[in-house]
Formats: sequence, C-alpha cells, structure tokens
Amino acid sequence: MKLLAIETATEACSAALLVADEVIERYQLAPRQHNELILPMCESLLAEAEINLTQLDAIAFGCGPGAFTGVRIAAGITQGIALAHDLPVASVSTLANLAHQAPIAAQQLVLASIDARMQEVYWAVYKQHSAAMPELVLPERVQAPAAIAVPDHAIDYGLGTGWGSYQQLLQGSIQLHEQQLDGQALPRAQCTAVLGQYKYQAEDVGAAEHALPVYLRDQVAHKK
Repeated sequence: MKLLAIETATEACSAALLVADEVIERYQLAPRQHNELILPMCESLLAEAEINLTQLDAIAFGCGPGAFTGVRIAAGITQGIALAHDLPVASVSTLANLAHQAPIAAQQLVLASIDARMQEVYWAVYKQHSAAMPELVLPERVQAPAAIAVPDHAIDYGLGTGWGSYQQLLQGSIQLHEQQLDGQALPRAQCTAVLGQYKYQAEDVGAAEHALPVYLRDQVAHKK
C-alpha cells in the first residue's frame, strides 16, 4: 500500500509516506508556517520514495480537533490532492493519533488531551490495541480541565499538551495509574499514516468532499 499523510492541527507540522508498512516522515515544530512547509514536505517524501501522486492508494489527514487554521490547511490540501487524483480519504482524529503514541499494553486506557486555549482542552479516552485503531471509550469533547470527569475509569496513560498545560487540574479530577504521562506529545503524521492504513483496510474512507475539519466548538480559539 502507498499512503500519504498530512498533520497540521497543532504547532507541529508533519507529513508522512507509508509504503508497504514502512513509514518515512518530515516533521517540524513551526507555528504559523504550515502553509509554507507542508507541500514541500510532501514533495520531498515522494521524491525520496521515487513515487508520484498517481501511484498512491489513499491519502490521510489529521481532521482535528486542534487549531482551526491548521486543521483547515490539512483538509484543504487533502481535498485538492484527492480530487485531482481520485483518491479515497481517511480522516484521522488528532486525539486518536495521540492515543496511538502511548506504549502498547493490553486493554490500556489512554486519555489524550490537546490544549484548546481559552482555558479549555480537547480530550477523549481510548482503549489501546496492538496493530489496530484505538477504540473510543469516552467521546471527544472540549471542556475546562477541572470539569472533566471520567467515571468508573482509571486512566493508564495521559498524552498531549492538555496535560502539559493543565497537569495539576487534570490530575485533581482524573485517576491516573502510576503518573504515566507525556505532556509534550503532539500529533504526528507517521501515526496519521498508520491509522489511515487501518481505516483504509477497514474500508472506513470517503471521497474528497468528505475530508472535513472537526472543530468541537464554534468559536475560534487560537489562530496560527
């Protein structure tokens, strides 16, 4: 399989190319530079693999939640490439992307959280599985950290900038096993590529016009 992945929903900008289960990636922390960086990253990956867009089987992108402008950039580029080359699109949650980064453990529960600005976080709880999409246990939402409740669930691992920005508030309301967390983790295109492959194999893909951003709230929280 050949799949191109794009992730621009946070301050990290990245692209990845999956070819026969091998993934190569371009990654850069570059707030407000995603528009300038993402297409050259894609072109560099394709050149390295000696592949052109017509040879792709699918394209995946980080659909959010995240920074509004960044999510729109990924959606727009994905729609353009998919339309031009008649490619199916895998829309991959940025929170599922984070959950996928947690160390694999059987039935492990991961609370992924991204700083949404305005004293709020995007968050969701996933059950980690080996070689499969993380299973959504509690739905994606945006809330003040102190308002988050995870009834009847002890969290095994916490990932994302929501933890980095609001660790004390989150730990005050969430039972976290052994304080296992990474508050600096950001969504990466290499994970978007792997999860996009899982979606493609499960036939959970759509046409270009279905490559839509997921915002979770109506007002702009932070512009890149």
